[in-house]
Amino acid sequence: MSTNKHAIIRYNTLDKCFRNLGRNYAIEDLVEECNKSIYEYTGKEEGIKKRQLYDDIRFMESEQGWNIELKKVKDGRTVFYKYEDSNFSISNQPLNETEANQLKEALLTLERFKGLPQYNWINEINARLESTFNLKQKNDVIISFEQNEYLKGLEFIPILYNAILYKKVLNINYKSFNSDEEIVITVSPYYLKQYNMRWFLFAKSKDYKSISNLALDRIENIKENNQKYIETDIDFNEYFEDVVGVTIPSDKTENIVLRIDKYLMSYIKTKPLHGSQKIKESENNFEVHLKLIPNYELETLILSFGEKMQVLEPITLVEKVKERIDKMKNKY
Repeated sequence: MSTNKHAIIRYNTLDKCFRNLGRNYAIEDLVEECNKSIYEYTGKEEGIKKRQLYDDIRFMESEQGWNIELKKVKDGRTVFYKYEDSNFSISNQPLNETEANQLKEALLTLERFKGLPQYNWINEINARLESTFNLKQKNDVIISFEQNEYLKGLEFIPILYNAILYKKVLNINYKSFNSDEEIVITVSPYYLKQYNMRWFLFAKSKDYKSISNLALDRIENIKENNQKYIETDIDFNEYFEDVVGVTIPSDKTENIVLRIDKYLMSYIKTKPLHGSQKIKESENNFEVHLKLIPNYELETLILSFGEKMQVLEPITLVEKVKERIDKMKNKY
């Protein structure tokens, strides 16, 4: 269990003790109550010491905490802790500065999804935080994420997400890149995946044996259908393990061998082409070995390295890459 969750349990437990009018709590009692709460939540006797509780109390009293006002009543050598105002509770207070800053950092990360309709609330929350806690963001941007917020089809993500969640059949008006004719496909949607800044829906249609892969930027319209939803036993956490990208033309993996320029070695080592990557080095020769299902995306990835990468095996992939290179040469 994380330290952050421990802290939340301790703060809430201390809050209850400080509000309790029917009992006095010394530091030993507070430690006991906090450890009891942690045990109830985790089932583990992880325990904390008095030093941690003193730090917690100082934090709760600080501006970064909740500015609590504690009454410390001495009885001999024992000190009991209570709120000055018995009606006070940290649960009744707005976010403290530390919590607001932590939330702001999380929201900055979520802003990578800017442009997706279901995340429009982020801008509203940011504005409220900036106003309440004076957390106005600096003009200097220090982090950015690659995202195409102008991509056609992003507006369908909330509809597709809910259809997957609630297992709804959909009629999708679809126009492929290879045809100007619009068709209607009835599918049971299963999974949304982003690759190369484009979004894809994986779904099952009664008209096809295999899973359909639909690019969201080719979808024209979506309507719900009352047909029975087709369940799937596909584990999409493993579904893409043997490919680069989103196209799975077969279920047969092949041993792929690439010869690479020595100046490319550091790049390939730090940014592997795939999880199956193994590198074999010799004095004048560097090879990358992969175990993958060859597809169009893999060909495109190989071509992106230009003359610094050469396919050695299998021969079918060699021929496909060579064919694409020849077509490129004929363009110039």
